[in-house]
Amino acid sequence: MGARTGQQYLDGLRSTARTLWLEGERVKDPTTHPSLGAAARTLASVYDRQHTYADECLIPDPETGEPINISNMIAHSVDDLVRRTRGLTRISEATVGLMGRTPDYMNVKFASFAARWKDWLGEGNCNERGANNLVAFQKRLARQDISLTHTIIQPNIDKSTDGQILGNKVTLHKVADRPDSIVVRGARILATLAPYADEIAVYPALPIPVGAEDYALAFSIPVDTPGLTFLCRDSAFVDADPFDRPLSSRFDEQDAFVIFDDVEISRDRLFLDGGPGSVDLYNTVTRTGLINNMTTQTTIRAMNKLEFAYGLATRIAEMIGDNSPATTEMLGEILSYVEVTRNAVMLSAEHGTDVGDGVFFPDARALTPMRSLLAVWFPRVSEIITLIGSHNLLATPSRQELDDPELRPLIDEFMYGAGGASAEERAAIFRLAWDFVGSHLAGRNLLYERFYLTSASRNRQMAHMTNFDRSRPNALVDHILAGARRPS
Repeated sequence: MGARTGQQYLDGLRSTARTLWLEGERVKDPTTHPSLGAAARTLASVYDRQHTYADECLIPDPETGEPINISNMIAHSVDDLVRRTRGLTRISEATVGLMGRTPDYMNVKFASFAARWKDWLGEGNCNERGANNLVAFQKRLARQDISLTHTIIQPNIDKSTDGQILGNKVTLHKVADRPDSIVVRGARILATLAPYADEIAVYPALPIPVGAEDYALAFSIPVDTPGLTFLCRDSAFVDADPFDRPLSSRFDEQDAFVIFDDVEISRDRLFLDGGPGSVDLYNTVTRTGLINNMTTQTTIRAMNKLEFAYGLATRIAEMIGDNSPATTEMLGEILSYVEVTRNAVMLSAEHGTDVGDGVFFPDARALTPMRSLLAVWFPRVSEIITLIGSHNLLATPSRQELDDPELRPLIDEFMYGAGGASAEERAAIFRLAWDFVGSHLAGRNLLYERFYLTSASRNRQMAHMTNFDRSRPNALVDHILAGARRPS
C-alpha cells in the first residue's frame, strides 16, 4: 500500500474495535468522539502532509519501490541523514512540535532496530526467529504506514520495591508458554497516541536483573487484541472556536495506562519471547543505535517547537510595545535555545558515521546534551512567555465577544495592540499564548517535556557515565600539570 492518506488513516481507526476508556466512558470510535475526534483529524492532516511535500517526506521502498514515509529510512550515507532531517522537519511543522508522538517517532526507532538487528538480537543465535520477526515487522510498519504507539515503562507502585522486577505482578511479564504463542499479564505506561494508533509495541527500556526472563519481552500487536485495555488520562481537549483555543482544540495527542489482561501473543509477533538468553538480549538494546536515532527525531521536533515559541514571544512583546532590556534579553535567550538545537540537528547528520554494513547513524556527540537541556529549556520558555505576557494573557476577549455588535466597538476602543494592531489581532496572539503556557494542554505538554526522555538529572548522569572516551579532557589536564611541575 505504501504511504497512506489522511482518509485511509481515519478509515483504519474506525475499523479497529479497541478497548479504550476516557473519563469513565468506553470509546467506540475515536474519530467521532467529542474529545478525541479533533486530534484524529489533525493526525490525518499529518498523513496528508507527506503527500503534499512528497519530495521531502516520501522515499521509495528499497525492495518494492512503493512510496514510504522518510522516517522509515535506513540511512546509507550522510546525504541520507541530511535528507531525513529535512523530511522529519517538514512533518513536525504540521503541529509545530506540540505533538511529540506523531507516527514518525516510532518509525525512526524501528528503522534503527532493523538496521542493527544483528548487533542486538543476533544472527544465528537462540533468538533467530525473533530477529526475523523484527525485520519483517519494520518492513510492514513502513509499507502499511502503521500508526504505532508504544509502552516501555513499568508503573510506579512502590519506588522502594519497583526496581526488584522479579516477582513484581504489576510489571508486564509472561505467565504462559504455548506452542504457537505466549500469554502476558501486567501493566505499562505511558502509551501516548493510544487512541490514534493501529498497533502497540513493547520493547526494552531500563535493564532487568538476571533471572528475569519472564520480563524480557519485546513485541508489537494490534490495539484491538483481546485482553488489551487502555485507560486514558483526562482529556485536555477543549470544544471551542479555534480562535479561542487554537491549540487545545486540535493538538491533544492523549496518553494512556495500558493493562495486559492475559493477552495472547503469536510467536510471529515476538521479538523477544522471555526464553533462555532473553535477559542478555533485552539489556543490550543500546547496541541498536536507538537512542541517537530517537533523539534526532525528538530534537527536530523540539527545534520546531522552540522556534514557534520564539516567534510567539516576539509577537507578544511587539503587541504591547515592550522593548525593555529585560524582555529583549529573554527573547534572545529563547533564540539561543533555538539555534543550539538547530546546530545539534545539523551537526548530528553532517557528522554521521558508518556503524557497520553500510548503515549510517547520526553523531551522538551533538545529540546527547539535548536530552537533558531540552527538559530544562522548555519550562524556562514557558516562564519567559508568562513573564512577557503578564496580566495581558488573561485579558483577551473571546471570538463570541468580538462578534457581538454591542461589545465590539468597546473592545476596539480599549483593547487594541501597539503599533496599530487591532483588538482582534491582539486577542488572537494572547489567546494563543495562554493556550501554550496556561491551559490544561499546556500543563500536560510541560510535564511531557520534563520527562519524556527521562529527567534532566538522569540524562546528565548517563551522559557522564557513558562518555568512555575522556582521552582529550585528560590530555588537557595532563598538559597543564606537566607545565606546573618543578624543573628537576
